Amino acid sequence: MAENDAEREPQPIDEEAVWAAIVAGYGEEPKDPAGSKPFKSVEDLALLEDDVNETPAPPAADPEKPGPGKPALGSSVVFAPGVGGPRDFSVAEPKEDDLDDKDEGHFVPPDPDLPEGDVTSKFAWLAVVGGPVLLLLAVLLGWEMTWWLTFLGIGGFLGGFATLVARMSHDEDDDDPGRGAVV
Repeated sequence: MAENDAEREPQPIDEEAVWAAIVAGYGEEPKDPAGSKPFKSVEDLALLEDDVNETPAPPAADPEKPGPGKPALGSSVVFAPGVGGPRDFSVAEPKEDDLDDKDEGHFVPPDPDLPEGDVTSKFAWLAVVGGPVLLLLAVLLGWEMTWWLTFLGIGGFLGGFATLVARMSHDEDDDDPGRGAVV
């Protein structure tokens, strides 16, 4: 078998003829494959026969030209007469009567009330932010890096961070449904 394939030269493909066949067949319904059963009509669905249904003979009209009232295959589908499709929707223009004096057409949310922090958490945040800022200032301004300056910068950051982590709430409550669905 391989000897026969090696002896044959590849045949050139006529691309223009292939494209012409594709364009000529556009819009035609493909034929059913050999041995397949045609689609059962609604009346025949209740029947228990496995035989191939009889399909009605096609009309004598030219299948190339669609008849009146029958759209060509592949043409646009009309959902109902006089009703546009789903993309034909447009919003109605607002009228002057739609808005009252108190309704200005927009909503401005009120400023939220921030919770008050306690003194310990305020100092912890000051140490977490202030320690690195102090060290950065010392480097930028060329200050001599003494032991107390280094201790304040690094110690303040580490102490403030440890304070914030230690004061975090420990929610190990199994009765709390706030983390999602309970199964």
